[in-house]
Amino acid sequence: MPSNQPIVLLRESGGERYLPIWIGAVEATAIAFAQQGVTPPRPLTHDLMKDVLDATGLRLNEVRITDVKDGVFYAELVFESGQEVSARPSDSIALALRTGARIVCAEGVLDEAGLAVPAEQEDEVEAFREFLDHVSPEDFEAQ
Repeated sequence: MPSNQPIVLLRESGGERYLPIWIGAVEATAIAFAQQGVTPPRPLTHDLMKDVLDATGLRLNEVRITDVKDGVFYAELVFESGQEVSARPSDSIALALRTGARIVCAEGVLDEAGLAVPAEQEDEVEAFREFLDHVSPEDFEAQ
């Protein structure tokens, strides 16, 4: 990215929308490590969080992307006990990848910030990635 800020791109299951969320470099590394199955020599914060959950018997059921305000996304961790904890989406996604929890997004967030890419245009996702190389978070701010 020109701004040197990584982006996570979530895809709607059973739909055609994508949700781009700009994230920090540390969180991007944590997400990439989880996706690639990399185990660092010492646990990263998200690995530690997973270990604490495992040690205490708590189970993370799902991560919810709940809102977007002025280009800032909000999320919640939802535990088996029903407890909900506010969290940044990037941290939530990194933890979900480590625990196998599902990631869900509020319909209103997808309506506001999602980008539709019809199934027959899946091969054009590469063109979308090219677009992302030339866009900044400010381009998505509400007018």
